[in-house]
Amino acid sequence: MQGINEGVIRFRQNDFEANREHFENIGREQKPHTLFIGCSDSRVVPSLITQTIPGELFIIRNIANLVPKYRESAEYLATTSAIEYAVLVLEVENIIVCGHSNCGGCAALYETPENMAKIPHTRRWLELAMPVKEKVLKMALSSDLAAREWLTEQMNVVEQLGHLMTYPYINERVKSGKIELIGWHYMIHTGSIYEFHRETGEFELIGS
Repeated sequence: MQGINEGVIRFRQNDFEANREHFENIGREQKPHTLFIGCSDSRVVPSLITQTIPGELFIIRNIANLVPKYRESAEYLATTSAIEYAVLVLEVENIIVCGHSNCGGCAALYETPENMAKIPHTRRWLELAMPVKEKVLKMALSSDLAAREWLTEQMNVVEQLGHLMTYPYINERVKSGKIELIGWHYMIHTGSIYEFHRETGEFELIGS
């Protein structure tokens, strides 16, 4: 914790002071333009890879950047309620679903039940991505683990974009042009981001 505490002090003395006016402006109100749904992975830092400043992104992070399909429930729905708030209250203009390379959540889809037994809540959560596993196993050679890895990560992004369209208020806004849905695959080891294009069904490098 020593390093974290020192970082807090440096932030207050340096970054905050250098941007004091901006923080004062957003101190009582937020108006983010984009909802960013990403993985909880410690190597994925949304504001860093998008070069955005505080107030621009409304961020949801969970294991494997998953989106439950829309449903009404008496349960406590963290991801669903955050999506609802971002769209209906904050009125974001974009929703990015960002997967990434070497995703432990996606890799866990192929683990045995015995290996997942000690993390039952994670196992249950990953059921949201099981359709992805089924599709990938039909497409990729079982011996080509590298191809299976990136294909799973990319197809998982596409799957979650589809889940977003089950939300009536998102479906309506996408069709009326009020919201854009965007899928990314972030390569941690190169810094490259590939964006999904529905017209071709392919992920293409941003900035190529």
